[in-house]
Amino acid sequence: MNKQRVDEIITEYLPKIYGFSVKKAFTYDEAEEISAMIVEQVYTSLLKMDEVYNIDGYIRRISKHAYSKYVSSVKRHEGVSIDGMMIPFEQDFTLTEEVEDEILRLRREIAFLTKTRREIVYSFYFANKKISRIADDMGIPEGTVKWHLNRARNEMKEGFTMERKIGKLGINPVKARGFGHGGHTGSNDGPEYYLGDSLNLNIVYSVYFEPRTKEEIAEELGVTLVFIEDRIATLEENGFLVRQAGDKYTTYVHFDPETFSLEMLETKRKSQLEVAKMLAEKYVPAIRESISGINDVYIPSGNRELFEAAMIFYGINHCCSCKTNKDLSKYYVRTTAGGEFICYVRFEQTQNDTDYIATLDLPGYNGCGDMIRDSVKYPSVSSWSVDTRYDTREGAWKNNLYSDYEYLYEYLTSTIDDIPANSEKFERLRSRGFITDDGRVNLMIAKGDRNTFFDMIPEPNEDIKKIIADNSLDIATMTVKDYPTQMQDLVYEIICNNFAGGFTVALMVMDILYSNGTFRPLTEDERVTSNLIMFSDVLPK
Repeated sequence: MNKQRVDEIITEYLPKIYGFSVKKAFTYDEAEEISAMIVEQVYTSLLKMDEVYNIDGYIRRISKHAYSKYVSSVKRHEGVSIDGMMIPFEQDFTLTEEVEDEILRLRREIAFLTKTRREIVYSFYFANKKISRIADDMGIPEGTVKWHLNRARNEMKEGFTMERKIGKLGINPVKARGFGHGGHTGSNDGPEYYLGDSLNLNIVYSVYFEPRTKEEIAEELGVTLVFIEDRIATLEENGFLVRQAGDKYTTYVHFDPETFSLEMLETKRKSQLEVAKMLAEKYVPAIRESISGINDVYIPSGNRELFEAAMIFYGINHCCSCKTNKDLSKYYVRTTAGGEFICYVRFEQTQNDTDYIATLDLPGYNGCGDMIRDSVKYPSVSSWSVDTRYDTREGAWKNNLYSDYEYLYEYLTSTIDDIPANSEKFERLRSRGFITDDGRVNLMIAKGDRNTFFDMIPEPNEDIKKIIADNSLDIATMTVKDYPTQMQDLVYEIICNNFAGGFTVALMVMDILYSNGTFRPLTEDERVTSNLIMFSDVLPK
């Protein structure tokens, strides 16, 4: 059959093939995959035929056969046999380049159809948007929206609600913007090792707001239980799922809310700015005075303000918290790889008060830390650091290695020389900027024990503590309402602990000190060691 005729048939039957696939599938992603497989089989088969007199019947047979092969393939990869029978599965690798290009084009059409249908169905059934609003948001006619909804209803069959066939996460799975952890990860990476997989992430999120059984999790995700049963067991074994009465699961993983109020965020930031101004005026002088007598510190540029800024950041971060003393043990994920940490998942958040007009224009206040690195090889060697926008370090906690400080210590003590045998160590130190090309050490180093050193930083006075506590409790009470019940103790502790004692206020104070002339701007070399201090029993000569 000539290509033009085949293209006409495919164009006519593509929506029907897609409808068949949706009926068979448990998610729109799976429908897309089944559709693509059927279209490929139909397209290549028609090219080999002289003529087909019953196109409907022919395509129906191929669709059923392709679906059987799909099920067989999936089950085989899952290690499951269907009634003990294995359907042969073959792939035709003899396609011409022209045919492969055409199949790729058809796959893109199916993907577009799937994406459009998924977005419309989610917006109508789950976001409760009106058809006119959906049309405006997507830039398509209202008639197109109605057509997709009508097709979706038919595809799902009369008598089945969308919620029953595919849950919210099956239609619109969540995607992580990033992960965080508080604690140690063990031999595996952090939360991303377990939740970087989209299906695992959505399994855990499905029980965040209400406990669910395995069967209810499968229904919410729109998959058969056999596909996720092993995953559920693994996630439970590693602490991401917690079994409750009635074989229901919950989780103590901390997820960002999917929406945020800009007005509430600005209320919090304004409160923090006031606290930062107070600390810059009343607490910073006390810290600078307490460390004025410390002289056993190597500062590469000789700029003592660099050292003072690090001590101020540490003091605010560690001495300005408002503790609630809640028992947070249940929030720690304990993995079989030896990890023990509180797990954080970050989402791209959507503003839910779009009519609110912003009144602040502030920089970011993110950071990575506190990072403590204690050397086992050299007991006198350790480091403290927090990565922020004031430094040029890259790679966050994963790129902050114990060995970096051991290599530098070996260089300080002349244990290693810059010769080919030690090239990897020197390449590492230079790549991090810890030594310059001419061999100069470019890291702040303090002589002595880390804990003894930081213990010199004074606590804020009682008046400052009371102001911090009052503001922290107000913001915490407002914030916990956005979280499920089982997470509220953790959220309360996080807000109270981090309102003034986290990175945000510490960075606000640094912004004040660097903008009002108290501290001079950092050079590029100084930014390498901003808020990073190594501790050792020797200093550079």
